[in-house]
Amino acid sequence: MSSRTERATIRFGTDGWRAVIAGDFTFANVARVAQAYADYLLEQTRNEELPTSPEPRVIVGYDRRFLSEHFALLTAEVLSGNRIDALLFEQDMPTPVISWTVRDRRAHGGVVITASHNPPEFNGFKIKAPWGGSATPEVTSAVEALVDRHEPQREEHRPHGQEELAQAVANYRVQVESYVDLDRLRALRARVIVDPMHGTGARWVESFLRGGALEVETIRPNRDPLFGGVNPEPIDQNLGPLKERVTQTGALVGLATDGDADRVGAVNELGQTMTMHEVVPLVLLHLARHRRMTGGVVRTFSQSVLLKRIADAHGLKLYDTPIGFKYIADLMLREDILLGAEESGGIGVKGHIPERDGILNSLLFLEAIATAGKPPSEMVRDLHREFGEFYFGRRDLHMEVSRGKALVAELAEKTPTEIAGYKVASISTMDGTKLIFDDESWLLFRQSGTEPVLRIYAEATSIEKMNALLDEGCAIAQGPRAVKA
Repeated sequence: MSSRTERATIRFGTDGWRAVIAGDFTFANVARVAQAYADYLLEQTRNEELPTSPEPRVIVGYDRRFLSEHFALLTAEVLSGNRIDALLFEQDMPTPVISWTVRDRRAHGGVVITASHNPPEFNGFKIKAPWGGSATPEVTSAVEALVDRHEPQREEHRPHGQEELAQAVANYRVQVESYVDLDRLRALRARVIVDPMHGTGARWVESFLRGGALEVETIRPNRDPLFGGVNPEPIDQNLGPLKERVTQTGALVGLATDGDADRVGAVNELGQTMTMHEVVPLVLLHLARHRRMTGGVVRTFSQSVLLKRIADAHGLKLYDTPIGFKYIADLMLREDILLGAEESGGIGVKGHIPERDGILNSLLFLEAIATAGKPPSEMVRDLHREFGEFYFGRRDLHMEVSRGKALVAELAEKTPTEIAGYKVASISTMDGTKLIFDDESWLLFRQSGTEPVLRIYAEATSIEKMNALLDEGCAIAQGPRAVKA
């Protein structure tokens, strides 16, 4: 791994600034970003665009990645050096709990040291807005512009405000307990396996489910900065232990959260990983049909056709956005939104903070299963019978950002007429290049905004067609273009 200069260029991606530890993610660079954020807060306070108080207040938290607690302490020291009141959690904490705390304590913002689901060698710097969601692109762009305006100011951070933080965490628990029918879940005569993937989810989901007939087992709850040798993203290739344990114990479902517990994943009773193109539609159907909740539905560019069909069937307005939960959060702040979701497991729901929450959504999905009275595989079959069969897959190819972006642009400019023998009916370039077919199947090429990975997504009316589209997509990305244009 080659080293980078300390004065690395700071660019915020889909959700925060992320970089390789000891490459660009160094103590010196974290101090630069923290100082830029401090400058932004002080400038906004002077302009009276943030809540007035004797000094700005920021909540600082961190995940279980390598050195995260030290990067968080440094951030608090820089904020303190700028006369900003930094309340620092004394232990790792799930991102949704930190987000909740920002709003609960009426802070001016928050910082979470986390790289979420990225590979173990990464860490990151997420900025939280006063309402608890991710900072808007306008805010992160403003912070970027202030990097190196001033040299970092540091002073010793004296721990304080722990009672306030503890009260906010207690309030979060009350919120979750009031949102989900926990009595019903605890009364289930079944077994559930929970997998936080060595991340900050730890035993949070389990803690809400104890005390009844339901048997709950948490695997991989301990801190491991290497995440057991996989990326802490709850997708099929990383969930081997969960799939195995569900099968061994005859569990009803396996529930997983990512490295900072803001995303959810699931394994059905057969030990098969469920995609978010199954989980999210089932959660939406539960909210709209069984809870009789209303509001708009937001899907990011790589989410399912099924969300549109369910929204249409229930008279719910559909919004499409680029990939990134910040776009969903923006709509949740401005419109009456029932649910917003992205393919990577981030779900936001009405009546909670405008942010992803893997803990709440794990419990909400379990509530949907309990309400249906059926195992997840049967729920999916019912979903397909009513709204049509669609199957989703994704391939991630390591690719330098510049090369990936060039490929995506070329596909938009020189659109192929067919892929794997299927005629391309239309194209959309909202975020990447999406090729759409006559039956609403689609193939999407998109360069990641947080790591050097080209993501290729497909949703199709059969598993065979989905795999054929992905195979052809990978062939295009990895070799000379051999398509008709």
